[in-house]
This record gives sequence, structure tokens and C-alpha cells, in this order.
Amino acid sequence: MPRRLFFKNFRLPNVFVLLLIVLFSCALLICINFFTIKILSASRAYVNGESHYSKGQKDASRHLITYLYTKELNHWKLYIENLKIPQGDGIARKTLLKVGDNEVARIGFTAGRNHEDDLDDLVWLFVNFKEVSFFAKAIREWEQGDNLINELFIIGTQINAKIQRNTLTPANQQKFIARISNISDKLTINERNFSNTLGEGTRKIKNLLIITNIIFVLIIILSVCTYYFIMVKRLLVSKKEIEVKNEDLVLVNRELDRFVYSASHDLRSPITSLKGLIEITQLEDDVNQIKDYLDLMQQSLTKQDQFINDIIDYSKNKRKQIIIQPVSLRKLFDEAISQLTHIENASRIIIKQEILTDEIYSDGLRLKIIIGNLISNAIKYADTNKQEMFINIKTYTTEGAHKIEVADNGIGIKEEYKESIFEMYFGTNKNKGSGLGLYIVKEAVENIKGNITVVSEKTIGSKFIVTIPKTHGV
Repeated sequence: MPRRLFFKNFRLPNVFVLLLIVLFSCALLICINFFTIKILSASRAYVNGESHYSKGQKDASRHLITYLYTKELNHWKLYIENLKIPQGDGIARKTLLKVGDNEVARIGFTAGRNHEDDLDDLVWLFVNFKEVSFFAKAIREWEQGDNLINELFIIGTQINAKIQRNTLTPANQQKFIARISNISDKLTINERNFSNTLGEGTRKIKNLLIITNIIFVLIIILSVCTYYFIMVKRLLVSKKEIEVKNEDLVLVNRELDRFVYSASHDLRSPITSLKGLIEITQLEDDVNQIKDYLDLMQQSLTKQDQFINDIIDYSKNKRKQIIIQPVSLRKLFDEAISQLTHIENASRIIIKQEILTDEIYSDGLRLKIIIGNLISNAIKYADTNKQEMFINIKTYTTEGAHKIEVADNGIGIKEEYKESIFEMYFGTNKNKGSGLGLYIVKEAVENIKGNITVVSEKTIGSKFIVTIPKTHGV
């Protein structure tokens, strides 16, 4: 019984929660890796764009210096063309800061010689990460570079104006070269800071995402392992439950085989006896002898009726559902006593009741079976040689349990029989009963989570004590 209760009460975590964790973690892992790739791709695009930005600025400075000395218009045009590269990126930056993603920003990035396939990543990273510290710092470096590009554009305009008016002097040339060199040096530092800031931020994000990936992978592995462990555990529990049920089925089948064999024998025996008595009676002319035969027939029918009642009780106890409700013990005892008055010697027995506990919460059908069989046994096994025969009934509550006692001064039970009286078809006197009564009582008591004990001494009497949990079903 303890093993059966263990498997019945054993509970495992809900595996669907683990499956949801795995699915959720996988979905997050996919999203994280997608954004990881997108961030790294966008950062690569910005670094690549910075190289075009730097090259455009340097080429523009070189052509401007050449134009400053040669005054050839072709170098002026090349200066303007190369300067448009960093200027395009500057237009994209300003536009994204003011209005976000639009066609003007994309045209600016295109002018900055960024690849068309990188435009979406460039815009996405700027729009979504412009407030993030590392990218915000890179944008500030970018802005300083754009200011320097604007200064370079102004210098170029001044040089072109002097050349066009033919007012450019050697002193002017030295001054312009110094200013262009100064701007180029600052832009070099600025461009390096931009790349370093992006690189540092990208590495931090990459490391963070790697750690996140590891965490989620571990969560998935742990969840899958736990799921596997639970499923294996459930299979083992199911196997044990099946084994327990198979054991129960084997016991039930044995019990059923024994029941069918004994029942068929006990049902046929009175019929055979009746047929014999009827045949003898038909040949008998003595009225007194016929009366004796009729008495024997009545005893046989009474035994048959008792056996059928026992079978009905056995069936009810097996298949009826337990229903916990208020039950009056006094009423059950009164009903049982009134229904058993037909039993031989019942009228000679003094029945005393001490009902200290009347209404309890339990199963009325099982209590009716228990009480009916205990009183019936006490009447059947009364000691007719005693001058006074009695049955004492007592109910009370103690230590969190209800007690029912049925005591008598009947013939008692031999010591060697005490261990077997609750077995199916065990009877100390087959003429007194079917051998099912106490077996049914024990089954009924166990069904309501109680227990039954017996104290008996040969020729002195017996006392059956039924204990019912007070909290059962409440």
C-alpha cells in the first residue's frame, strides 16, 4: 500500500514549461544572432565608409595643393569631386539626426561611395544606436570631421577666388598650405578616433552578444537535459505504476477466480439441499417429520439469502464511488438491528448502545455494510449456553479519529484463527455464514481510510474496533 500511494502522489514538473523555455530561448537566440550579424555588418560598412571618407579628404587636399601651385583647372575639378565624398556623408549625418531615414540621407551615403547594399545597415545602425554611448561618441567625431571638411571647402573657395582674380602671392601659398596641412592632420586624428570608437563599441557589443549566446545555449541545453530527465523519470514512474497495477490485477484475478469458484459452490449447495429435502418430504407422511424438513428448508433458504446479501454488499463495496457526507451512526445502528431481528436467537440478545458520537462525515454505504456485518456476526456467533447474551455498541471520538466498538459475550475466536478471519471465505463455522462478511467489512473500512482490530477470547467473547479518520473527506 505505501508503494502504491507513493506512485499515486508522485508529481513531476510540467514539461510544457520546459518546452516553452526551449522555444523561447531558441527564438531569442535567433534574434540575437540576427542582430549581432546586422550590427557587425553595419559597423563594417561604417569603417569601410570611413576609408572612402579619409581617402576623399586626402585626395581633395592633394589636388587643392596641386591647384594652388599649378593653377590648372583640372585639379580644381578633381578637388571638388573628391571633396563631395566626405560632404555626402556629412549630409547623411545631418539628415538622419534631424528627420531620420529618408531618401536624402541615402543619397548622401551614396555620394560618400558607400555600397548600395550597405545603405540599409548604415541607416538602421544610426537610427537605432545614435543614443548609445559608443556610437554617439563616433557621431561627435564625425561632426568634428565634417566641420574640418567645411573649413577645407572654404579654403579651397578662397584659393580659387585668388587664382581667378590673379591675386595669389607666394606668401598666400605658404599660408594656405599651412592651413591645409593643419586641417589634414586634425582630420587624420579625427578619422582614427572615429574608427577606434566604432571598433571599441563593436567589440563590446560582440563580447556582450557572445556571453548572451552562451547563456541562452546553456539554458537550452539545461532545459533539454531536464526535459529528457523528466521524460525518463516519467517513463520509470509509469513502468512502476504499470507493474503495481499488474500486481493488483493478478491479485484481483486470483481473488475473482476464488470468488467465482466458492460462490458457484455456495450458491448450488443450498439448492441441492433443498431438492433433496423436497424429495424426502414428498415421501413422508408424518406431519412432525415434515415440519422438521420444512425447518431445514428454511435454514437453507436463510443461509442462501444471507449469502446473496453478502455478494450484493461485496459488489457495492467494489464498484460504488466513495461519497463523503454527514452520516448518523445512531440511525445506522437502529436500522441494522431492526433488519436482523429474523436471525435465530436475535430476540434473546440484549443490545446496549452508548452513542457518544452520532453524526460524522464519512461514506454512508460503507458504514452501513460495516455496522450490518458486525452486528450480524455478533448475533450469529452468540453463545446460547450462557444465561444472558448481550451486544454492547459504543461510538466515541478520540485523538482525531472516530471509534466504533461492537462487543459481545459470544463464543469468541480461537487464537489460531485471529490472523485469518478477514480473509475471503474464511469461516470458523460455515453453517453460520458465508465467509465473506468480515472480508467485506475490512475492504469497506480500508475504502474510507480507516482500520479495524479485534480483541477476542474463546468462550469469553469478541470486540471489534473500527477507527475512522475524523478529517476524512472534510
